[in-house]
Amino acid sequence: MRSTKIYILENSSDFKIKLLQWAQQFDEIVWLDSNTYSQQYSSYDAVLAVDAFTAIQTDHYTGFDKLKEYQEQTADWIFGYLSYDLKNDTEQLTSKNLDSLNFPDLYFFQPKKLFFLKDDRLEIQYLNMVDDEIEEDFLDIQRFPSAIKVPNDDTSCGKVKISLRISKDVYKQKIQQMLAHIARGDIYEANFCQEYFAENSCIAPLETYYHLNQISKPPFATFFRRSHQYLLSASPERYLRKEGNKIISQPIKGTAKRSQREEEDKRLIQDLKNDPKERSENVMIVDLVRNDLSRTAVKGAVQVEELCKVYTFPQVHQMISTVVSEIHSETSPVDVIRTTFPMGSMTGAPKISAMEIIEKLETSKRGLYSGAVGYFTPEGDFDFNVVIRSILYNEDKQYISYTVGGAITAKSDPDKEYEECLIKAKAMREVLEGI
Repeated sequence: MRSTKIYILENSSDFKIKLLQWAQQFDEIVWLDSNTYSQQYSSYDAVLAVDAFTAIQTDHYTGFDKLKEYQEQTADWIFGYLSYDLKNDTEQLTSKNLDSLNFPDLYFFQPKKLFFLKDDRLEIQYLNMVDDEIEEDFLDIQRFPSAIKVPNDDTSCGKVKISLRISKDVYKQKIQQMLAHIARGDIYEANFCQEYFAENSCIAPLETYYHLNQISKPPFATFFRRSHQYLLSASPERYLRKEGNKIISQPIKGTAKRSQREEEDKRLIQDLKNDPKERSENVMIVDLVRNDLSRTAVKGAVQVEELCKVYTFPQVHQMISTVVSEIHSETSPVDVIRTTFPMGSMTGAPKISAMEIIEKLETSKRGLYSGAVGYFTPEGDFDFNVVIRSILYNEDKQYISYTVGGAITAKSDPDKEYEECLIKAKAMREVLEGI
């Protein structure tokens, strides 16, 4: 049983900053922040889960079966992630590329301490509470400063120097190979990604996350810690959400840069809306998502609520679609994820062929990048983001990584695809290199 207390906050923005600093004492942290982004499907402004009571960690082999058993047995809130390489559990696929981060393929934990923020209302839930532990922690949180210092060059870590895993010329060659597969009819579209990394380097995880979040203010921001491994994510994309028997998927495909000049910024939105290449990317993935959702949906219950709508974020404009379905009440929530994972926006179509070609052409194992972070509720609902626009950090190995990519179609131009990667990488590079 969980003990619950409700507080009304005087300043929820300040409290969020204090709460995340207080959380750093724990080895297991999942912080999910909507940055008060206005969206139709939302439960909380922010959620914090810390301090594992129980946990599951596994490689891809029977990963979804193990997660299903864990989710059903706990019948409680569980938080964690699904790495991209769980594709090897759902299909006859492999992942043999370089992995310098060494995150487990799947990790979830049942938190002892939970915090839910909505407007000025704070709900705290503790498992196996000792005496008045909630009140003591609430007072402790209030003692933290209401600001986080953004790191600079005189930090103990020094300046991070980012390296490219592949050069621009090699990137363009690989895009040409992808285009050849499309011309042969092997695939219609595939998401090709490249890694940027720093070896023998360190960062201050909380300060780095805070800086990244301030630049991007995305609706699916995440600070994740598992011992010495960190995810600092400014993701704008939802993978999958379950509300009762309703499933919601919101794939992003189509990106345009922002302009500081208002008129030009409006023109960029219109150009993205009307770009046939960007729209075709999005529509192809919507078709893939519809097909994935139909595998668990009630017959005829898959619908496109919104097609190719442009949303604006501080760094970029994005084209987002919303696809929904209805499932039977007895359908396992884990099975809904299993039959749609990995998300179509990060793979391509046809999905299996795209994943096979991605594995051959990419040089780094994706791992948690293009996977998902989120939670299950005690009732079996869930909400997961897509891990993009993210920094991954292995503190023990002093290895920092971020990966960016884009959808390749028959209309793709290798130079323009490379430029799109630079746009997507801008926030991470600025945070790490201070440019």
